[in-house]
Amino acid sequence: MLLQFIHSHTRLAAVPFVPEISLYQADEPIALWEKTEESGQEQPPPFWAFAWAGGQALARHILDHPHLVDGRSVLDLATGSGLVAIAAARAGAHPVTANDIDPYSLAAAEANAIANNVALETLEADVLDTNPAASVILAGDVFYSREMAARVLPFLRRAAARGCLVLVGDPGRAYLPTEAMIRQATYEVPVIESLESVPTRQTTIWQTHPLPVRG
Repeated sequence: MLLQFIHSHTRLAAVPFVPEISLYQADEPIALWEKTEESGQEQPPPFWAFAWAGGQALARHILDHPHLVDGRSVLDLATGSGLVAIAAARAGAHPVTANDIDPYSLAAAEANAIANNVALETLEADVLDTNPAASVILAGDVFYSREMAARVLPFLRRAAARGCLVLVGDPGRAYLPTEAMIRQATYEVPVIESLESVPTRQTTIWQTHPLPVRG
């Protein structure tokens, strides 16, 4: 049922900023968003149907700098479409775990992985109170609400304190805690104007540190 819904409301298309990867994406994002809201079921918003700026930038960064993940275990937090996880797998990471709490997201990630000829493991769970064993944590566009930021930041800091490489892709969301981050790169990323109100977003790759960065 999940795959049928995904295939019925999306089509396989190249990601604008990462054209070597194709995803099942919604042609009419607002219509799909409204459909999930009106379904009468407890279905989360269809974050999995779009290539968000943070994920696009992070996927681009990983593909352009494969040494960051090559041969290492990776957890893609709040994977959405699976874009970042797929980029990590293509860059040589193994194993790559795509994590989300939305079963539609993980179904989309699996379908997208097959379309791109890579292997992903999926994990449907809230991992923010745990300590995953991956050596690299990737997180695209996760600081979109105050509540999410308050839970994600401690998780990322704990991972960094264990020696994990923690990279975040963020297009300037309001709740990004830059005091805990070091800027690594910045990109101009094409986005869906009907969702973002602009055609491109300046998106930064940040490395998370265990403690606030001073200076």
